[in-house]
Amino acid sequence: MTPLRLRMIEDMQIRNLSLQTQTAYVQQVSLFARHFGQPPDRLGRDDMRAYQIYMARDKHLAASSIAVAVAALRFLYTVTLKRAWTAEEDIPAGRQPRKLPNVLSQEEVGQFLGAVRDMKHRVILTICYAAGLRISEAVHLRPSAIDSQRMVIRVEQGKGSKDRYVMLSPRLLDILRKYWKETHPKEWLFPGDRPGQPITRHAVERVCQQTRKRSGITRPVTPHSLRHAFAVHLLEGGADLRTIQLLLGHRSLTTTSKYLRIATSKVCATASPLDSLQVIAPVVPDLVPA
Repeated sequence: MTPLRLRMIEDMQIRNLSLQTQTAYVQQVSLFARHFGQPPDRLGRDDMRAYQIYMARDKHLAASSIAVAVAALRFLYTVTLKRAWTAEEDIPAGRQPRKLPNVLSQEEVGQFLGAVRDMKHRVILTICYAAGLRISEAVHLRPSAIDSQRMVIRVEQGKGSKDRYVMLSPRLLDILRKYWKETHPKEWLFPGDRPGQPITRHAVERVCQQTRKRSGITRPVTPHSLRHAFAVHLLEGGADLRTIQLLLGHRSLTTTSKYLRIATSKVCATASPLDSLQVIAPVVPDLVPA
């Protein structure tokens, strides 16, 4: 490991960035350096501009992928190398398209969950929908996180290293009790194939792909689709945005407000002005003389 890579990793650890973020940033800096065949501390503004053009025009990478590379390079040059640069000007980030998620109906959620064959996989995906958890949060649940006295689930160190509580529905509690009697999990609620480790998010994502084909649902389904469905169905059921924000663990209410554009009960409940328009029939002149 080079001294520069070690220093960057230490800088990220000091700032308590997640292990996933650290891995992504190191990988992006490595790709940047390999592209030019030089250490990143010998590269400058013009090289970064050329690399961004390469990612967008030659590699045709998605805007989200380019954004990760930009974030990694900004961290390297402004934090680790302490270059006197203005990140927004010297390492600009491209505009990302704002797309609405494709949300499953309640009937489709039931159809999908019913097609999951393995009990452990079905319970994991059910929790993603019933409590609005991210898949990374669901796979890292411990049995002690289920509080049947207060009817809550404690999510520890979710995105942004934040703890929060989410609801534990009576129906989900029954499902978890049946799962407990069947499997008797110990350290992790959903253990993986490797001893002492939880099931991986990638394993659950593969199950989603297989189940979608088997269920007959044509639109894409991922564990995050169930989280989106949780938020939209709550909103359509009358829950307020602030409550949904807390349940989802969003830092900003702006992030949660995107579901207002998806909830059909909110969008379609508003009457069109055409419905109240007094239509006046046009007067047709009588061309036949009396």
